[in-house]
Amino acid sequence: MNNTPDYDVAIVGAGFTGLSAALDLARAGQRVLVLDGDSGPGGLAGTFQFRDGVTIEKFYHHWFDNDSYVPQLVRELGLEGEIQIMPSKTGMYFNGRHWRLSTPLDLLRFKPLSLIDRIRLGLLVLRVRSVKDWRAIEHLTIREWLEPLCGKNVYRIVWQPLIENKFGIFADAINAVWMWKKLVLRGSTRDAKGGEQLAYFKGGFGRLAQAMADEITRLGGRVQYGTPVSSLELTADGQQVQAVQTAQGRYTAREFLFTPALPIIADIFQSSAKADWLASLRRVKYLANACLVLQLDRSLSDTYWLNVNDPGFPFVGVIEHTNFDSPANYDGKHIVFLSRYLAKEDPLWAMDDAAYLDFALSHLQRMFPAMQRDWIRDYQIWRADYAQPVTERNYSSYVPAAQTPFANARISTMAQIYPEDRGTNYAIREGRAAAQALLARLGGKH
Repeated sequence: MNNTPDYDVAIVGAGFTGLSAALDLARAGQRVLVLDGDSGPGGLAGTFQFRDGVTIEKFYHHWFDNDSYVPQLVRELGLEGEIQIMPSKTGMYFNGRHWRLSTPLDLLRFKPLSLIDRIRLGLLVLRVRSVKDWRAIEHLTIREWLEPLCGKNVYRIVWQPLIENKFGIFADAINAVWMWKKLVLRGSTRDAKGGEQLAYFKGGFGRLAQAMADEITRLGGRVQYGTPVSSLELTADGQQVQAVQTAQGRYTAREFLFTPALPIIADIFQSSAKADWLASLRRVKYLANACLVLQLDRSLSDTYWLNVNDPGFPFVGVIEHTNFDSPANYDGKHIVFLSRYLAKEDPLWAMDDAAYLDFALSHLQRMFPAMQRDWIRDYQIWRADYAQPVTERNYSSYVPAAQTPFANARISTMAQIYPEDRGTNYAIREGRAAAQALLARLGGKH
C-alpha cells in the first residue's frame, strides 16, 4: 500500500493569501494543491461579469502607491505594464451637500467646521504620526483616543459617522489602533501637492488572481474550485492532520495551510480540535458586508470615493469606480459600489436582491436627486459573511497565532495581520511568509 501523501502542501482558500503561498511553494518545487469553495480565484477580490460581459470586482478594491507587496508580485509575473497609478478624487456628503476633500485646500474650504477645527483636522495626521508604538493606544477605543486629539466637534462631524457606518453595533468597541493605522497609511500616500495617489490592476484584482492561479498550474500545482473543505482526517496518533475531507473526496498532504475566516476554520476543525482552541478562534468577531454593484449609463458625480457623514444614510460610502478607472475600460458604462457593513442579525441581511436595490435606491436618490431608476443597466449584490474582523480593546492579547494543535497545520487569515487592517497587499505578504514557514518544515525541495 502506498502511504505517500498526494501533495506536499494542501492549501484551503484561493484568496490572495492562499495563492501567494501556493505560488512560492510551487516555485520551490513543492507539490501543491489549493482548494476553494468558490467558482474562481481571488476571494473577496474576485470578479464577476454583468450580463453584457463587462467584468468588475465583487467588492471594490485599489491599493495605495506606498504598498509594496502587490507591485512586487505583479513584477514577478511580468505584468508590471498592467499597473495604473492615478490620483484619487475623494469627498464627503454632509448635511445634504457634497464636499470635495482631496487636497489640503479642499479641507480649508470645508465650512461645516470652524476655521480652528479645520486646522485641527489638517494637523491630525502629524499628531497621529507621533505615536510610534501602537501598543500604547491599544487599550483605548477610537473615540477615547481620537476625540482629545482633534476635538469633540471634529470627531462628531468627520469621524463618528464613518466609524458608526463602518462598524455598526461594534462602533464603540473598536480599539484605536485600527484608526491610527488608517490615518498613518493615508497620510503617507500624498503627492507633493497633498493629493492622494492610488493604484489599480487593469481588469481588476480577480484578473491578477487568475494569473497567479495559471502560474501555479504551469509549475505543476493544482487549483481546484467548487470544493469546500468540510472536516479533517487525523493520523492514527491524533497528532497531525492526514487529509482534508470534501464532497469530492479526501486529499492527503504532508503540510496544510488554512486561509478562510476564523469561524470557517473553526467549523473545519470542529470534530478534531479541543474546545478551548476552537473557542479562541470564535472569540474574534466579524461584520458581514453587503455590496451593491450598479452598472449605470451615466455618472453620478466626479468623485471616486464619497464618504457619507449624513445621519440616517445606511452606507459607509459611495464608490464610483469609473471616476478612478476610466469608463472606456468598461464598455463606456459607469460602475458604482454601495457598501454596507452589518451584523448578520440585521434585517437588511435577509432582504432579497430586488428589495435591497429598492432600499438602496431610495437613499441614493436623496444624495443625487436627478438620478432615475432607468439609469441602471444592470446590478448585482454580493454578500460576505466574514468581511471585517472586529478588533476590540487589547486585540493582540487574544488574536489566535498561526499555529494550530497539529504540528503540520497552520492558519493565516485577515484577522491575524493586526495591527494592519485587511487588504490585498497584506494578504500577499502573509501568504509568502506562510510559504517560508512551510518550506522550513518541508526541508526545501521535495
